[in-house]
Amino acid sequence: MTAKYWFQAGRRAFLVAMLVFFLAPFLWLATTAYKPSSAIFSIPPTFGFSPTLDQFRTIFRLFDVWSLLRSSVLIAAGSVILSLALGVPAGYALARSKSRYAMGIAYFLMAIRMIPSVAALIPFYLMMRDIGLLGSWMSVVLINSMLNSAFVTWLMFSYFRGLPPELEEAALTDGCSQFGAFFKVALPAVRAGIIACILFCLMFSWNDFLYPMFLTRLESKPLSVALLSAYGTKDITWGTLGALAHFSTIPIVVVILFLNRYFVQGLTKGIH
Repeated sequence: MTAKYWFQAGRRAFLVAMLVFFLAPFLWLATTAYKPSSAIFSIPPTFGFSPTLDQFRTIFRLFDVWSLLRSSVLIAAGSVILSLALGVPAGYALARSKSRYAMGIAYFLMAIRMIPSVAALIPFYLMMRDIGLLGSWMSVVLINSMLNSAFVTWLMFSYFRGLPPELEEAALTDGCSQFGAFFKVALPAVRAGIIACILFCLMFSWNDFLYPMFLTRLESKPLSVALLSAYGTKDITWGTLGALAHFSTIPIVVVILFLNRYFVQGLTKGIH
């Protein structure tokens, strides 16, 4: 056997080991949702068990799951739409700007996304209280959009900067307005970048915990906050956590798997 064969075999073994290492906790949590309580806390742990839906019946009895899911969807969708509405035109304007400070502004906006969440929480909390939005999911949408639109602007600046201006100039020559050239030529050409921005904003908003925890009321809290209910003062109800995790992870995983190709393109082609 050649050295190349052993190299390929070692690489595959390493990939399998990494896959098992990272997926084992998620697999354990997923199977916990179908275990009876006696099997979850058995010592030593049991790998064979009779599946049951008791944990799901429990969460539907204790939580308004559909309300939690609706709040998560509203927060994520609102954040994505508002972030794109602000960030995509801003990225285009910076990319086509003749100012020598355009790149510096783009990277300054990117730095905004690096602000620690807790640093922006208190001033934003007071602001939402003063304008009457405290306790609603709209307050979370606004702060997520503020942070995510800065990231979208930076990423789309890179995309539009790599797009030849001659394409838009040709559209202008054919009678398009500046807005027409933007919507009909520039936007379709950077579709992969827009989808990558959608996925990034969706992940940031869907998994956000700190802002929904402090800015929403009980009836407007999303699934990410409801997961905290599984943690008690004396123990953790792993079955409840595993069942709730299904509703928290499956929607975002399905979306990412469906749009994974564009997500990879956004990472590899848009930043330069």
